[in-house]
Amino acid sequence: MSDPQQRRPLYPEIEPYETGMLDVGEGHSLYYERVGTPGAKPAVFLHGGPGGGMSANHRRQWNPEKYDVLLFDQRGCGKSTPFAEIDKNDTWRIVEDIERLREMCGHDNWQAFGGSWGSTLALAYAQTYPERVSELVLRGVFLARQKEKDWLYRYGASEIMAEQWDDFAGLIPEGERDNLVQAYYDRLTSDDEDTRLAAAREWSLWEGSVATLLPDEALMESFGDPAKAIPFARICARFFLEDFFLEEAQLLKNLDKMRHIPGIIVQGRHDICTPPTSAWELKKAWPEAELWIVNDAGHSAGEKGIIDGLVRATDKLAAK
Repeated sequence: MSDPQQRRPLYPEIEPYETGMLDVGEGHSLYYERVGTPGAKPAVFLHGGPGGGMSANHRRQWNPEKYDVLLFDQRGCGKSTPFAEIDKNDTWRIVEDIERLREMCGHDNWQAFGGSWGSTLALAYAQTYPERVSELVLRGVFLARQKEKDWLYRYGASEIMAEQWDDFAGLIPEGERDNLVQAYYDRLTSDDEDTRLAAAREWSLWEGSVATLLPDEALMESFGDPAKAIPFARICARFFLEDFFLEEAQLLKNLDKMRHIPGIIVQGRHDICTPPTSAWELKKAWPEAELWIVNDAGHSAGEKGIIDGLVRATDKLAAK
């Protein structure tokens, strides 16, 4: 990757030129924003989680003069309604939501840009609608395989973030720790509000602790905010329990459906949340894609080296 002294920052702050709610049926409505230049190169932003949401900084990863970007809060997330809803909320419904949004915008195809869970979703969308994806930009690749799920919630990240793991596991009685995801899900769907809030906070703080190479107090404070922690934890735990509604290694097995699509993968070398092995295995299965390793970064899209990689990726693809 580039010289750390010459890294690209995010583009300047930009306000949406359009906002709205799209009714996608089944009781769900999605909040969306459009930024950049109407009629310019189209792109869609897929946030992480599952259960995360978009922020103002997410708008700044593209040159606004060259791109027309749609960002949206996925089902149950952010300003979408109903808040923190897990019913009628799964991978394939969200894939169809992306397609509805494309049709709403009137684009023939667009660039799919996603990090972490967003990378999973981008791959699922590209394999379902390959003719609708012009390029892929992926960060912190997560393929939702069993070994990746176990790494984060059984054994792996726990050996690196040992103190934080003790806090996370410590909320659950010892007799239930053989399946922490189930134990947390039971509490996140409890009838008792205090139980739900405590579980949401600890789940989110654990995810926040593995997100950056160096501690980030502002990020951890954000993860502890109930408005973000509740949908993040509830939806994320549900998707983990349901294996992300994917067959084992499905996204690798179906790569032939999207092999023709240009792709750039930006991956932190020290990513504790989604270790580089997944990005490398994706690259080996999809040699046509470019893999950019950032040697002094972890998982977060807010780290300087990751920002640089993502901005350079969208700049490089702007002319395509």
